[in-house]
Amino acid sequence: MNTWLKRGGIGLLGLVALAASALVVGAQMGERKMQRSVDVKVQTVALRDDAASIERGRYLYLSRGCTECHAVNGAGKDVINDGKGFRVHAPNITPGPGSAVASYTASDWVRTLRHGVKPNGKPAIVMPSEDYARLTDDDLASLVAYVRKMPPVNGEAAVLQMPAWVKTLYATGVMHDAAEVIDHTLPPSTPVAEAVSAQHGAYVANSCIGCHGAHLSGGKIPGAPPEWPAAANLTPGEGSAMARYPTAEAFAAMLKSGKRPDGSEVSQVMPFLSLKEMNDTDVQAVYLHLKSRPAFAAGSR
Repeated sequence: MNTWLKRGGIGLLGLVALAASALVVGAQMGERKMQRSVDVKVQTVALRDDAASIERGRYLYLSRGCTECHAVNGAGKDVINDGKGFRVHAPNITPGPGSAVASYTASDWVRTLRHGVKPNGKPAIVMPSEDYARLTDDDLASLVAYVRKMPPVNGEAAVLQMPAWVKTLYATGVMHDAAEVIDHTLPPSTPVAEAVSAQHGAYVANSCIGCHGAHLSGGKIPGAPPEWPAAANLTPGEGSAMARYPTAEAFAAMLKSGKRPDGSEVSQVMPFLSLKEMNDTDVQAVYLHLKSRPAFAAGSR
């Protein structure tokens, strides 16, 4: 028995050592992937500073998820901080001290927002550019116009501290950056009328892709902390969350309150700070789009 236990213990230690070695190698591969150069062809969009564009940009900034990472004032904040070495802090994007975008040109804004690539050609690892890649030229220019006119505030630079296991997931493709999944050959979206229509809803719902996946069928969010719940299936398929919302009004109430019709709380991983800012036209249009989407089983991403 003692011989068997000794052999078992040695085998267990061997497995632990093998797993540790795999994490070291995976972390190194993840570091190399983070430092890769991404070559994209950028179609520059002219910068604007007119009042109408700034006001439209303000609405987009508040309602399309920007505040969830960069805060309402643009100073940036912790997106993830588990106290165990996994910390993601979004940078200051105002014109104030510590700004990450102070020297951005028009091409730099397009490269980052539409392609997920920083001005130096490296991938913007955590920036969910897949949510913004399909912005029309008008909306992209308006969003940038607002950010460039935000009151300057102090803020720190971006912080990206990823444990070895996260870097390994990134290296092996379980977790990805936006530059990997964006189709960089697609032209900007063709403008559609802002109306309560499924077509307009499809445009607005592009801002949900980062968490709910390209099919909007949800599933575990790649690279998210283990305690984060899976994103809900927003299609009519198996396991759909939309069955809870028989009307657009019920859906809108959830976005405003963070509560389902039965009173239960929706996970605060959902970006309610932004969702509650969506206007009635956008909310009703998104509802029509989600109800008319092809059905996918939950977790199909």
